Amino acid sequence: MQLQKILSKNVIEAFDKLFDVGVENVEFQPTKKEFEGDITIVIFPFVKLLKQNPKEIAEKLGEHLQGQDCVVKYNVVSGFLNLVISDEYYLDFFESIKSNDKYGFVSQAANQAVMVEYSSPNTNKPLHLGHIRNNLLGYSVSEILKASGKKVYKTQIINDRGIHICKSMVSWLAYGNGETPESSGLKGDKLVGNYYVKYDQVYQDQVKDLISQGTGEDDAKQQAPILLQAKDMLLKWEAGDKQVVDLWKKINQWVYDGFEVTYKRLGVDFDSYYYESQTYLLGKEFIKTGLDSGVFYKKDDGSVWCDLTSDGLDEKIVLRADGTAVYMTQDIGTAVQRVKDHPDINSMVYTVGNEQDYHFKVLFLILKKLGFTWAENLFHLSYGMVDLPTGKMKSREGIVVDADDLLEEMSETAKNISKELGKLDGYDENQKQEVYETIGLGALKYFILKVDPKKRILFDPKESVDFQGNTASFIQYSYARIQSIIRGVNFESSKEKYQRPLEDKEKELIKQLEVFPSIIQNAATSHNPGLIANYLYDLVKIFNSFYQSAPVLKSAFIDKKSFRVDLCRSVGYTIKNALGLLGIGVVDRM
Repeated sequence: MQLQKILSKNVIEAFDKLFDVGVENVEFQPTKKEFEGDITIVIFPFVKLLKQNPKEIAEKLGEHLQGQDCVVKYNVVSGFLNLVISDEYYLDFFESIKSNDKYGFVSQAANQAVMVEYSSPNTNKPLHLGHIRNNLLGYSVSEILKASGKKVYKTQIINDRGIHICKSMVSWLAYGNGETPESSGLKGDKLVGNYYVKYDQVYQDQVKDLISQGTGEDDAKQQAPILLQAKDMLLKWEAGDKQVVDLWKKINQWVYDGFEVTYKRLGVDFDSYYYESQTYLLGKEFIKTGLDSGVFYKKDDGSVWCDLTSDGLDEKIVLRADGTAVYMTQDIGTAVQRVKDHPDINSMVYTVGNEQDYHFKVLFLILKKLGFTWAENLFHLSYGMVDLPTGKMKSREGIVVDADDLLEEMSETAKNISKELGKLDGYDENQKQEVYETIGLGALKYFILKVDPKKRILFDPKESVDFQGNTASFIQYSYARIQSIIRGVNFESSKEKYQRPLEDKEKELIKQLEVFPSIIQNAATSHNPGLIANYLYDLVKIFNSFYQSAPVLKSAFIDKKSFRVDLCRSVGYTIKNALGLLGIGVVDRM
């Protein structure tokens, strides 16, 4: 924020001159509405340094700043110095950005590459509501990091091996009768997911049968015939059995094709894919290195561990006694491989639910102990679960909120509400459908992304599509209103810089525009798209207040009309760009 940079410099110089002390940081906040001012300096942090009354410090500082650069007045309230900034400063700022349709975005910096991992599904079922939050967070954080000046690689690791996919395969062989996505008319991921559910139904029945025949419950759970078949299939896969591997490739490809359809509709993409079947052996070479350097130690049974108790964590196994890798081993190897594949990476973001918080603490610490300098810049984008009013999801029982079904429901919800409100009169059916999709998916994305990632969400589809309140629909409607204003311009814009005093609502709107670049940087640093969403909501509320009190096209003065149209256009750019950082589209008419 340019204003804060100017004021920080002046405050630091003032402390040196007035108090003969050096300060490094100055804390700013917006001036409270009940007081006169545009920006406030918090004085309390300086009290201990100067050993003076905060009011006295603020008075001396305010008197010194008044008349410098852009400060025209000041007032002191307790330990807060409220500054009134000149219209000229805001008009100069607005003149500098009004034609910039990418205002707030920073050009890509050299050696600032970051890899963001998200989605990372299993291949035995379709994507569900939890995956939607994961994908939306990962994609949005990627776009925000790009806007902040980073080069971004979007990736995922697909969990394409293990007992879970073998369960679907065994079930399909036993009950599928050769069914395919083409013959069934189902997306491949849904078809495979159905057989995962079928497996669990058969498994539960077999466990009950064994128990009824006198087998203990624990033994029954391990001896169910279909489970033994799945375990046998996994062993054959690991041994490279051609028949099993060919089936595995076919089943997984059905799932990948289904995923791609969902990703496309959701509006997310990836630059690279990593597959667990190719990475599960990675990392073993680093175990030997770690043993040699003392990072790891070997127990009597031959298993290898990392003792993290001195760091406040537990001991962690990194290699089993039989020499096979665990997930931690794989994740170590995958991280190193990614840096080898993209040597310009100096940080990575892992978008994974909060149930894996401990895993990533351990992973990051082990990588640091192994001496990888980039491990200092690893971040776990931890997030809470998403619930619907209908309750908790259980994949094995088929009680899930299917991603495709939810996307369709959101589009249908937008359609019904738009029809009730008569928002799209005059559109043909194709145009209407496009708008329904944009509104419906926008509502879903905004509802999820406006919340701090760490918080759990209760998602209500109907509540999210509301043309009033803190929703994407409200913001999209305001964007459409701006486009309507611009279409209504029937005069030649003034080419001269606007010279009239700013009205309160005009100034408030420019002030909100000015902070947009700092919001992007803060959102990138904190990996929190909610900062963008809530900035947008505030911007739109301020715009609507401006629109109600300052008619854009009705002034008698061409220069005022021209200025307000330019102001509307800049707000429109910012809404569109900020929504884009959330993966949300706009429509010109609603």
